[in-house]
Amino acid sequence: MEEEEYKKLVERYKSRIKEEFGATPLPNVQISSKEYTEFKAELYPLRYSLYEKACNFAASLNIKQDEKTNNKITKELATSHLNTTPAGVLGFAIIVALVTILLAPLVAFILPKIFGLEPQMILVLFMLIAGAALFFILQKIPSFMATTWRMKASNQMVQAIFYIVTYMRHTSNIERAIEFASQHLEPPLSLDFRKIIWDVETQKYPTIRESANSYLAQWQEFDKEFVEAFHLIESSLLEGEEARRLTLLDKALEVILNGTYENMLHYAHDLKSPMTILHMLGIILPILGLVILPLVVSFMAGGTNPFLLAFYISLMYNVGIPTIVFLIGKQILAKRPAGYGAVDISNKEGVKKLRNVNLPITKQFSISINPLFFSIGIAIVSIIIGLSPLIMHAAGSSDIFFDAEKQHSLLGYVCPPDVGQDCLESEKIGPFGIGASILSVVLIAGLGVALGLYYKLRSTNVIKVRERTKALEEEFSSALFQLGNRLGDGLPAEIALAKVSVTMEGTTSGDFFRIAERNIAKLGMGLDEALFNPKVGAVSAFPSKVIESSMKVLVESVKKGPRIAAQALLSMANYIKEIHRVEERLKDLMSDVISSMKAQVKFLTPAIAGIVIGITSMISTILTKLSAKIGDVGSGESAPGVGGDMLSIFGIGMPTFHFQIVVGIYIIQLAYILTVLSNGVENGADKLGERYELGQNIISSVLLYCILAGVVMLLFNMFANNFLPA
Repeated sequence: MEEEEYKKLVERYKSRIKEEFGATPLPNVQISSKEYTEFKAELYPLRYSLYEKACNFAASLNIKQDEKTNNKITKELATSHLNTTPAGVLGFAIIVALVTILLAPLVAFILPKIFGLEPQMILVLFMLIAGAALFFILQKIPSFMATTWRMKASNQMVQAIFYIVTYMRHTSNIERAIEFASQHLEPPLSLDFRKIIWDVETQKYPTIRESANSYLAQWQEFDKEFVEAFHLIESSLLEGEEARRLTLLDKALEVILNGTYENMLHYAHDLKSPMTILHMLGIILPILGLVILPLVVSFMAGGTNPFLLAFYISLMYNVGIPTIVFLIGKQILAKRPAGYGAVDISNKEGVKKLRNVNLPITKQFSISINPLFFSIGIAIVSIIIGLSPLIMHAAGSSDIFFDAEKQHSLLGYVCPPDVGQDCLESEKIGPFGIGASILSVVLIAGLGVALGLYYKLRSTNVIKVRERTKALEEEFSSALFQLGNRLGDGLPAEIALAKVSVTMEGTTSGDFFRIAERNIAKLGMGLDEALFNPKVGAVSAFPSKVIESSMKVLVESVKKGPRIAAQALLSMANYIKEIHRVEERLKDLMSDVISSMKAQVKFLTPAIAGIVIGITSMISTILTKLSAKIGDVGSGESAPGVGGDMLSIFGIGMPTFHFQIVVGIYIIQLAYILTVLSNGVENGADKLGERYELGQNIISSVLLYCILAGVVMLLFNMFANNFLPA
């Protein structure tokens, strides 16, 4: 009997709520363990799950750590939603480090024997250092993953508070507000919000408030403003007076906006010192070192294979320095506070196809080709062209000369200075020819263009959609003001949309409202379908979560009457305007640092390196000719021993062909790392913007380097040949 009375009481209150609010209750979505797991599996890249499996396998070693380190790693694993243990993390680091160290004899002794070379003790040292470094680096992977997760999530903090506040202005229900935010946020914060609800559904916590507070505890150290804003939202639930409740909600958004600006202000000031260190130690000094390196190599190369010298330099410039620059950059990004950032829309339905190259066959049909195929094709062709001097020499082809005096050759293989001028073809070293050097530039240009083109084709079409959507978002606050004012006059939403579309004709907002008005007038759709129809809806043409959430608020609030909807839209317009104002101030703060980094990527680094390669080419040409002349002197009877003494001082140097390939790959690596770093500092974890910038910067910097290197090489070689004629 009591149960029946309870059910009647519940039904009576439900009908009362429906009568007063006039809104259809949202479906009670059960977020089950299976759904959460599937959502996580879709979100997480393959490398995360592979890392989990590797750590879980290594956990069988059951190596204990001190409690403080254990707690720290446990928090990092929880932040990045990794299903493993601190013991597994340490075990994996130990296994990989030991395997690397045990491989040292194989790499140093057995592999050189296969290629007919002497054992290389320097490789033993390198592998030992690599093993020790990996032991410490692999223990930091949970920290790196947690930092990446926090960066991605912190980009959405302002939006998260915005969505919750927007929803709670018209419906004071924290559960529904968090669910609303999780539907409109992108991963990873959407996963965090889903987990808040999931923890309640699985009865880990009895109430949504306890679940939310448990989640907020992990942000207390990194973003106090987000925690404070969330607590203000929770406090609004306890307010009986409507005006006071709305004031607390407005205060929550104000707190996170002001806090974001202050944090970024401190970050911009603190960034100058580490960025200077990064530029000097990681970029400027290595580039300047390239100027001295050819001279050092010329003295080292007397008894050393030039190819091995190139390999040693490659270990330093293509492995060591890029790794150090990358790790320093990661540390800089780890300190970036919560801020603003763009959303990656490339995985959205309707936008995915834009990541490929679409070749139209007919008006209705087009072929979609992955840009990777174009990049692989360019890379293969450039590798064949670039390595053709080595292929020609291995095939026994004779050298090709470009002038009658035989000063400029294609291959330019020469006898080692300690052997004399009469040596077997297999004993010759090179290629020292200017033709081979130019072909090596083609190799680097092809690799750089292939990599840059992949990122460019992958992102250009998608970025255009996002820029168009951004243009709409920037003017959307004024559009919402106009729509809110029309609704405030008592007009139905359908008529208000039509009037605003006419008023804002010629703008992006006008186009948006015109699509909705057309769907209502010509297709007979209701307001909800006119906006959210997956095929012809206005929102589908402009994939923005801000616009989508605004229109959902309109659809929900208009059920309570035009005046309620007007208040909701006017509040949203104010929020959007404030968020945009703070974002512009933040961009202004970071402009000096960002412009310096971009100049480094686009001009300074490739220009200096291109000139250095020209100097190297000249030194190599001079040393090659000196070696030949010294060899002639040494073989003469009139001056016995003179040539041998000179040969003991000078080597033949390293071919520009090898040196240029090492430096060219270094330029590609630097362009990649600095672009990722500058984009991370400016926009946080914005993968779409990062891909677009990589496409732009890698192509421009590599082509500038290749053009300068080619021109300076030709000019300096002409000078060297005039200085030492054959």
